[in-house]
Amino acid sequence: MNTYREGWQTLLDQLQQRTTLAESMGGADKIKKQHEKGRLTVRERIIGLCDTASFNEYGALAGGNHPGGQETLAGDGLVGGTARIDGRSFVVIAEDFTVKGGSIGHPNGAKRTRLVRLALEQRLPLVLMLDGAGERAGNQGERYPNSPNDLQLVADLKGLVPVVTLVLGTSAGHGALTGMFADLIIMAEGSALFSAGPPLVKAALGIEATPEEIGGATLHTHASGVAHNLGKTEQDCFAMARYFLCLLPPRAGDPLPECRDHPMAAKRQVEALMDIIPPQVNQTYDMHQVLHELVDSQSLFELQPDYGRSIITAMARVGGIPCMLIANQPCVQAGAITRQCAEKASHFIEVADNFGLPLINLLDNPGVMPGPAAEKSGVLKAAGHMFQAQRRYRGKKIVVTLRKAFGFGSSVMGMNPWDNQIISLALPCVNLGGIPAIGGAEAARASEEEAQNLRDLQSGAWVPADAMAFDKVIAPCDLRNELIEVLHL
Repeated sequence: MNTYREGWQTLLDQLQQRTTLAESMGGADKIKKQHEKGRLTVRERIIGLCDTASFNEYGALAGGNHPGGQETLAGDGLVGGTARIDGRSFVVIAEDFTVKGGSIGHPNGAKRTRLVRLALEQRLPLVLMLDGAGERAGNQGERYPNSPNDLQLVADLKGLVPVVTLVLGTSAGHGALTGMFADLIIMAEGSALFSAGPPLVKAALGIEATPEEIGGATLHTHASGVAHNLGKTEQDCFAMARYFLCLLPPRAGDPLPECRDHPMAAKRQVEALMDIIPPQVNQTYDMHQVLHELVDSQSLFELQPDYGRSIITAMARVGGIPCMLIANQPCVQAGAITRQCAEKASHFIEVADNFGLPLINLLDNPGVMPGPAAEKSGVLKAAGHMFQAQRRYRGKKIVVTLRKAFGFGSSVMGMNPWDNQIISLALPCVNLGGIPAIGGAEAARASEEEAQNLRDLQSGAWVPADAMAFDKVIAPCDLRNELIEVLHL
């Protein structure tokens, strides 16, 4: 009887050798240097993000057999494939800094494109882990493939499936640009993100700067707004990514992952709101306390907390339903709408619209930020984009006016009549108007009697309720139950 086992064994031995080489990444010395920087290796990162033993690698042998006989590169500096988070499948693409600084050679680029096409064709969520130097300089000496690259294809994914970018090291050039299409961008402390790094900045501008000065994590999460959340550790970044994806459907149009029967989802009175929210509009309070009382216990996840702080954007479950919450923050600039907060709110309203998340707007703001500095920043343009995002939203929109809402500030928070609200609620203390009575009367050169009349009209919910500006005026303690009632429709 003939046997082919000897021939097969030779091939299997070769496969095992090549697989072992791919899994060794850049070798022991490079791995040691990665650990000395306080960073995980690419394979440790995938283990930290994914469900246990769920990773199925694609393209492990890419970079292992260069036709010109050049050096073998483990995975060509990229590890990717499919995996699961809480049992749901997704695609992961992770740059390996231990191999050529995570730079992008042609096999690397082909692997990226293959994996993003997989996410696009199969409608799978995508997670990008960035820690690489961008396009490899040696590519210029080879014929460049003329085909759609991953940058174009990740742009095509926008709004179809959730996309998350994790910046875990120093990311430059092509990789950094690809990461910008994400619904959520998370940076680890000590990481950096930029279109061009220190050597190119020095050559082009004559400016010497560190990676942190050009595009450090604190800069992007506090000042530029390029990134959304900052993780103290890589494990923190993984936890945020996992939770974000668990609150979203795997693709646009799919049902939300609801948990209506969970004990934390039960209705309850929230008497504490009467101790948190002062009925007088000139007194401040912290909206975070309100949100923690309204949402299901331990479910609140704030998005981009350090940028545009006069608005809070967050995801949470309310009555077991994943929701997007947009709330003015009265203890920061009285909750006024600045360019920064309008930009971040616009982004997350669009995320809610793309994936069918109910949108809960909690209003307590004196309007769009006035003044020379605000106008110079482009606040009107940003507020216009936020208004447009509200107008285009087509899911369950709930608007709750807690206290004050003036002028365009009320409009960008979704309070306009016939703006697709499923319900519009108000507390009895609301203070409304085209412009605040204080300052508005002076601007109109009103008499003291006219000014007092304006103050009387703006004070309390009774006049707007009479005109059907609100569907219901409710007590603070009933607010959570009212939200759940509507969300469960």
